[in-house]
Amino acid sequence: MLAFTSIAEVLGIPPKNEEGASTPFGLMSRIQRGLPVSAVERVAARLAPSDRGFKFRIVPKATYGRRKTTHRLTAEEGTRLARIARVWGFALEVWGDEDEARDFLFRSHPMLEDARPIDVVLQNEIGGELVPEILGRLKYGTAA
Repeated sequence: MLAFTSIAEVLGIPPKNEEGASTPFGLMSRIQRGLPVSAVERVAARLAPSDRGFKFRIVPKATYGRRKTTHRLTAEEGTRLARIARVWGFALEVWGDEDEARDFLFRSHPMLEDARPIDVVLQNEIGGELVPEILGRLKYGTAA
């Protein structure tokens, strides 16, 4: 599975300083303290560079505006963002190319009842487990 340093890199968190996330507990602590709002921009730009509104699927627009004044996400918002970053990193690992990883995430998939993997991941934690399971099957050569 994807290293926590890779998730931190996608989120834009330096892994080797007092605020880093080089361990699972470091990442958990950083999320609990509040990820920077810039992490939403960073993840949205990587996953959906041509969709300026994608960040509002991660944090609703009105909430996003409030978070910009505090400069921090809540722990719940940070957890959702880390879930997305984890899946993005795993998709990159499997496909080896950003465009192909993006194509996988934004195209309907029969094992998800024809839902798009990104929509399933955004929905809840269960979706955040289903999509990596499919990616694991693709990576290790079992039916997906």
